[in-house]
This record gives sequence, structure tokens and C-alpha cells, in this order.
Amino acid sequence: MVRPSWALGLLGGAFDPVHIGHLRGALAVLDHLGLQRVDLLPAAQSPLKHSACVDSAHRLAMLEIAVSGVPGLGIDARELDRAGPSYTVDTLAAIRQESDAHRPIIWIMGSDGLTSLLRWSRWEQLLELTHVVVMDRPGASPVPREVSQWLDAHRASSDWLLSHPAGGVLMLHQPLLDIASSEIRGLIQRGKNPRFLLPDAVMEYISTHDLFAPPAL
Repeated sequence: MVRPSWALGLLGGAFDPVHIGHLRGALAVLDHLGLQRVDLLPAAQSPLKHSACVDSAHRLAMLEIAVSGVPGLGIDARELDRAGPSYTVDTLAAIRQESDAHRPIIWIMGSDGLTSLLRWSRWEQLLELTHVVVMDRPGASPVPREVSQWLDAHRASSDWLLSHPAGGVLMLHQPLLDIASSEIRGLIQRGKNPRFLLPDAVMEYISTHDLFAPPAL
């Protein structure tokens, strides 16, 4: 029987900036599956989004502040060191190559991300490398039929995920916070207070470095 602590959870994103919803989602999977660690994995450049509003050094610094002192949460910054778009399948292939062949790897994503899954590079290969845990996201749009069929064909239990290296999908129904990084950026640009949407220390970092402020006229 594979020990749950041996499995590795991964939560990717721009983290522009990291917020409470990211952290609560990572902790929900950590607790539900009994994982020892979930790594937050910042993208250098998302192939499906515009460039991040702040550079990778600031995004990484905010992540380091956010996970500091939080047991079970870590950071994998490998994509920031790789030139060009950050393709999830390439990152997972590298992590799988570095890992024991039997180690369960778990990619965490919100249900809102399923609407664009067909546009991911080589998305059909994901389950050859990892399991996928899909977390509820309030207001998520219906998923394409092909994706829905893919999910149904690979649904698995928590125990199955923890005893196999890859290949399963788990739909995790958890009360998630309806928070988006774009919402936080908008509040800051309008001079509003984003407190309680992100850790206080991250908010202080944003203020100190004057991040996300509207361009000077």
C-alpha cells in the first residue's frame, strides 16, 4: 500500500497575486488526501493568458511569503527558469522523470479551468503522468462534452489515487472562496482595500513595492 504522505500535490497558476482561494484550495486537497506536501507551481508565461502583470521575481516572493509557516505547502519554481510558454504537460513529464515510477502525482485544478482544457498542449497525455483533482469553483461554466466524457471515463476514489502513480480523476466538492487574482488587481487599481482576500503579509509586500497600481498619467 502506497503511503499517502508519499504522494505529491501540485497546484499551478500565475499567482498574480497569490490569494486566500489558492491557499485554501491547496490545503483542502492536502487534508482530504492526507498528503505530506502540496507545491504551488508558478507559471512563467501561461500559453492561454496575457503576460502576468508583475514579473516572476515579485510573484515568487509573494508566494514565499504566503506559504511561510504553513505546514504542508511548498513552492516549485522550475517553470520560472524555463524560457517560453509554461506547458503543464512538459512540467509534469519532468517531475515524473525525477520521481519514483510508482509515486502518485496529483495535479490540482479548479473546475473553471476545465472549460479551456481542450486548448491545453497535449492535454490527453496528462493522465499518463499524473492524477487530476478537480475542485469546485463557484460560477464555473459548463465543460465541453469531450472533457466531460474524459472526466467520467477516469473517475477514481481517493484510495485508488493514492495507490497508483497516475491515471485517475477525483472531483472534490469543497466550499471554495470565489476569489480571483484579477479581482484583487482591480481593487488595488481603483484604490480599494483587498484585505482578507490575500494574506496580510502579501498585501504589505504589494503596498511596499507599489504593485498593480494604475499607470501614472
